Amino acid sequence: MERRPEPELMLAEEQARAYAEADFEEPHNRFVELFQETFPDQDAQGYVLDLGCGPADVSLRFARAYPGCIVHGVDASKTMLNFGNQAIRKQQLEDRVQLFQSYLPTKSLPLDKYDAVMSNSLLHHLRDPQVLWETIKQFAGGAAPVFVMDLMRPTSETQAKELTQTYAEGEPEILKRDFYNSLLAAYRPGEIESHLEKARLAHFSVRVISDRHLIVHGRSGDAQRPLSSALCARA
Repeated sequence: MERRPEPELMLAEEQARAYAEADFEEPHNRFVELFQETFPDQDAQGYVLDLGCGPADVSLRFARAYPGCIVHGVDASKTMLNFGNQAIRKQQLEDRVQLFQSYLPTKSLPLDKYDAVMSNSLLHHLRDPQVLWETIKQFAGGAAPVFVMDLMRPTSETQAKELTQTYAEGEPEILKRDFYNSLLAAYRPGEIESHLEKARLAHFSVRVISDRHLIVHGRSGDAQRPLSSALCARA
């Protein structure tokens, strides 16, 4: 099935509110767990860049799991960031999770380099996937851990409809619609491997983790270098 791109930005108030109020506890907790499994036993501190942070749910979960880190979340949608900042204030994590509006590619981030870079569900929104990989190369310092989780495009529209029915049943119609469209817009593992090779990140690994998700992970720079000690301390 050919990929069908969807809008890169979620600007509508209704759409952003639906995402901010939705229950993503299972997949977002799994994001953090998979990061911990992929980069275990890191006992240090640092700054983490969360690309395409949306309403900051993953940013907040990551900050709670790694209390020694500061997370800089980046998203181009001001509406999403407004909901994210509300959540940050509610959880009283203003000193450890900070959000910035920026459209990728960008040079306007607070730091030139970060000790870890992560992204959840941004890749399938991008018409040009190299934007994500080049941004990671630009801002991941040293041998920083890089962790990307995203949807995986099904093999057919029928499968996409079945996945939507299975995993979005009971959700608001706007979330059902967006989930289905996102499945159609997602990349396949082989496509991502080709994108990584083009970006000179062929040492990154692509791994299917469910019937609808995959992860991409590795270290910036030389794959043989040890993990940077600048990653934040795990709880």
